[in-house]
Amino acid sequence: MIKYLGSKRVLVARIAKAIEASGARTVLDLFSGTSRVGHALKRAGFEVTANDHNSYAHTLARCYVEADRDAIADEVTALLAELSELPGKPGYFTKTFCEASRYVHPKNGARVDAIRDAIEARDLSRSVKAVALTSLMEATDRVDSTTGVQMAYLKQWAKRAHNDLTLRFPDVVPGPGRAVQLEAREAAAIPVDVAYLDPPYNQHSYLGNYHVWETLVRWDEPEHYGIACKRIDCRERKSDFNSKRRFLAALTDVVKNVAAETLVVSFSNEGYIARDAMEELLSSRGHVEVADVDFKRYVGAQIGIFNPSGKKVGKVSHLRNKEHLFVVSPDREKVRAMMNAFADVAP
Repeated sequence: MIKYLGSKRVLVARIAKAIEASGARTVLDLFSGTSRVGHALKRAGFEVTANDHNSYAHTLARCYVEADRDAIADEVTALLAELSELPGKPGYFTKTFCEASRYVHPKNGARVDAIRDAIEARDLSRSVKAVALTSLMEATDRVDSTTGVQMAYLKQWAKRAHNDLTLRFPDVVPGPGRAVQLEAREAAAIPVDVAYLDPPYNQHSYLGNYHVWETLVRWDEPEHYGIACKRIDCRERKSDFNSKRRFLAALTDVVKNVAAETLVVSFSNEGYIARDAMEELLSSRGHVEVADVDFKRYVGAQIGIFNPSGKKVGKVSHLRNKEHLFVVSPDREKVRAMMNAFADVAP
């Protein structure tokens, strides 16, 4: 899967075990992002609905949660083989993200243009198109020249940027699933046994951090601004979850209205509200217990702070975070069983 801030890669097995201990059958992943959690839950046998309002994340959810590998494997295999043979043809992507900026080497950008045009020109089913777009997104991510976010790019080409772009069949799971593209307040009304919440926690929007993927999926050649060549709608599509002033009201609204008895909530200690405040908010839904997990911060923090000319001008305040995992239910025994299951899985 693509490099992503807030990825639950090291937590996903423990989250799945905790939800399994609840006895749930249906799960809502309300802020699905890369769909890493939803994908793991589907593999574990749950009926999963994945939601995200960004188009690139919705595409990932269609691939990793909604698509049924058994139904599309032959068609996708043939399609990816055909797309892999296409020669590069520079277009908007190359001009914007390889020449005006330096996210991807021009030789690979030209291939992105050619492959993306070919996907758009075909009459593909919803699932097949999502899997093809995910394959292209992930192939591009493997040869990018960033620290993992698209707020900026490296001053010199990363070594991997010179590798050839290669399409692979994503790890699609057999069986049904559902992907929706709604605002969190709307998606919260979907009735399920367990709702998993991993909301944005500070001012950095996922759209701004992953605007290249949004454009790759939408293929709308948007106007852009700044040296990062961000989509112009990064200025317009604002989320209450990225506003310190509006965050608490937005999350309170979701927690109040989520149509699930049991909630599992991930939140960083760098978030807009503290652990105790989150616990108090969630207590309106029942008994709450919390586990804290230590994390290394994203790679950009490891590198340090640089000015626009590339000179190191400072160092970050800390290199590790804590992820708080809250489990909430009116059933105290269920919460205890879920927390025990979470703790029993080796980190």
